[in-house]
Order: sequence, then C-alpha cells, then structure tokens
Amino acid sequence: MLNKLKHHWNVSSRREFFTRAGSGLAGIALASLLDEEAKASIDPLAPKTPHHAPLAKSVIFLFMEGGPSHVDLFDYKPVLQKMDGQPIPESIGKPKMTAQGSQNNNLRSSRRTWKQRGQSGMWVSDWYENTGAHVDDMTIIRSCWADGINHVGSVCQMNTGSILAGRPSMGAWTTYGLGTSNKNLPSFVVMTDDKDPLGGANNWNSGFLPALYQGTLFRRGSTPILDLKPPATISDEQERNQLGLLRSINELWSKDKSEDSELEARIQSYEMAYQMQSSASEAVDLTKETEATRKMYGMDDPATAVFGGNCLMARRLVERGVRFVELYSGSGSGWDAHQHIEENHTKWCKASDKPIAGLLADLKQRGLLKDTLVVWGGEFGRTPFNQQGDGRDHNPWGFTMFMAGGGAKPGQYIGTTDDIGMRAAERPVHVHDIHATILWMLGLDHLKTTYLHNGRNERPTVLAGEVVKEVFS
Repeated sequence: MLNKLKHHWNVSSRREFFTRAGSGLAGIALASLLDEEAKASIDPLAPKTPHHAPLAKSVIFLFMEGGPSHVDLFDYKPVLQKMDGQPIPESIGKPKMTAQGSQNNNLRSSRRTWKQRGQSGMWVSDWYENTGAHVDDMTIIRSCWADGINHVGSVCQMNTGSILAGRPSMGAWTTYGLGTSNKNLPSFVVMTDDKDPLGGANNWNSGFLPALYQGTLFRRGSTPILDLKPPATISDEQERNQLGLLRSINELWSKDKSEDSELEARIQSYEMAYQMQSSASEAVDLTKETEATRKMYGMDDPATAVFGGNCLMARRLVERGVRFVELYSGSGSGWDAHQHIEENHTKWCKASDKPIAGLLADLKQRGLLKDTLVVWGGEFGRTPFNQQGDGRDHNPWGFTMFMAGGGAKPGQYIGTTDDIGMRAAERPVHVHDIHATILWMLGLDHLKTTYLHNGRNERPTVLAGEVVKEVFS
C-alpha cells in the first residue's frame, strides 16, 4: 500500500512520503479550523468547539440577591451558638461595617433548628427543609469570598467578575465561548421575581464583547416574551419579506460602521424574534406541564408561585438547548436583612425552598441533572454578629454557595469559615475561582477564553482565578 502511494505521489523515499503525508494532515486540520472561523464570521452564534470535553451543557444560576445568611442556612457553627450575645473575639477582629452598622455588635447565634441531611450528613437548617433533602447531589462550598462590601458592586462582581460595571457577564462569556446550541431561543436568559436587580442590565450585559452576546430578560408574569405571534393579517411570506428588506437596509447602513456591534445585535435579534415565533410560545407555556409537576415547584401556593414558575421555566429552557439561565430570588436586594432577619429570611426561604427542591428533583428524574449545573448563592453572606438589634450585616469575607449536577461531585463540602463563620479559613474560594470552575465544567478554559479589547486580551476572570478541581474530581 505504501509503495502504491509513493508511486502515486511520485516520491522516491520513505521520509519524503511521510513529510507530504504530514503536510496533508496539517492542511486538513487548517482547513477545518478555517471552516470553523468562516462559520463564526457568518454566524457569530454558531456552535463552537470547547477547549476540552465538557461536564455540563447548561447552567442554571440561582441568585439570592441581597445576601443570604450562610450561618443560618448551610454553615452550622456550634461555637457561635455557645457565644451568643458575647463580644466579637479579638482574634477575629471587627471588620469594616456598612453605613447601616451600629456600635453594639455582639455575636448572634442562629435561631434555626439544624439537622444533618442525607447519606452525606451535611448540615442544613429548617429554613431550607425541602432543599436540604437534596444535599447528596451537592458540593457545598463554605469558604467563598468576594471583594465588594455593598450590594451594587458585589452583585456586579458575582455576575461579571468586577465590582465596577462594564465587563461582560458570565452568561455573555459562555455564549461567546461556545455559541448557541439552539436556533429558536436566546442562549442566555435572565428572570427576576420582584423588583429589578441592583445595577440592572449591567449584570447581564455583554460589556466589551459584541452586543449580541448579552442576556435576554424575560418579563415577569404570564407573558415573558411580548408579541410572539404576528397579526393574523400578515402572512409568513410578508413577514419574511419585511425582515429581508430591514436586513438589507441595516447592512447597507452598517457597511462603514463595523465597530457598531449594537446594530449587528439588533439585526440578529430581528431574525431571532422571527425564529422564536414558531417555538418560543410553546417553550414558555407552563400550562403544558402536568398539575403534579406544577405543584412540585410550588406553583399552587402564592408564596412560592413566582419563583417556582421561573424555576420550571428554567428547566424547560435548558431542555431546549438554552446554555445559561439566571434566576433572581428576592430581586432588588430582597435578602438584605440589616434588621428583622427572622422575618426577612423566613419570607425568602419560603419563596425559594420548595421551587429549588422541585427543580433539582425534576432535573434528576428527567435525566437532565447530569448535564445541567445548578449554582446557588448570593453576592455575599451575612455576619455572625447582630446589627440594629435583630439583623446581620453584609459579609463578603466568608460565605456559602453550592453546586449540583453538571459534573459536580455529590455530597461533599469544600472549605470552611472560622469558628463563628466570619472569614474563609480553609480552602478560600474567590468569585473568580467560582467563575473559572463554572466555565471549566462547560468545557471552557478561562485562560484561553479571551477577547481583544483596547489592545489587551481580556478574559472572564480579569487577572486572577483558578479552577476549583475538588468540585468535580
């Protein structure tokens, strides 16, 4: 066979044959790479090859906005229970307070009932009775820390990696790095349950990435997407002709404006809107679900119906190829409890507990949990000392997040805070590390996911971050 090929290529030696063969393989690889780049230039949302085999296909980020109290939910502290009412130990040191701080800040124990849950025996308080039943599917990271002390900057950092607005959000980086895996729905969707999140669209924008990578905010209520169906008087052919004319005009206008990514995003959005008419109506129609499924998410109870509906919508979206879904619980800083923490957290734990448990159970029974990474957390935690009598202050120095599914190792802890839950003590995990880990599980190396901006290759984790391999190894 080798002699036939040598004769066909007119080569005289074995070395020359393998040199040509190697060049041919390189040419094939180059052609494949150029073909992928050509597709990306034609359709910037086309699916892209990940850096390595992904563990997860989609992410559902459950964002408890305002700062849930880790020492009342997942981080049980027997020492704190014994030291209730005592001054903050000198060995811990009193941290910088927010503007709402007071001078009389003694330690405040958790008022909740705690139990070890599941086969793994991980501690969860009675505020998350339903969610606690799923600890055997979770990696609970108790040593998270962040840079900001106030809400706007901290919410921004948990979404974009920076306390300053203007950088791309994690969902935008995901879409930029991987493209979309569906043609009829956005790749990155955001849903709220109350007010607008602090910082607004800065939390899901595309920053310096092209505008078409930004998140799509679904409306609250029964019509998350307006005007999905065209008027009965307009035929499909007429609508296609209108879109074609509009595209031609936009492309003509943009010929000398290649730097205007917002115009390209608008062109893409028109096409997406047309595609969504055929499938999005079905995707967002929760009445298609059985009554038993709706009850599992808490949609039969006014206290849980809104967030439960969002969680059910998230399952339907990842089922249809949406890569990144972010759900806000307490949007507009609802979990912020400088006073009356019992009343505040009772409300928001009630609103989110059953929906989260329903989401985890539903994903698992449908075989989706193995491919869907569910992330839970807020922009920071809360202090182990009291504020304004019966509240807790912001705590970015040590707080808890959990990951479930999508390759996350089930039933394990990573890291600890100190004895009273004030600061990350063992295996600190920064926000950048969280982001690097999420991207890795999706198949993206945060060091290789770059975009040239102002002469510098920017990446999702700015200048820091490492993958927390204990999450999945």
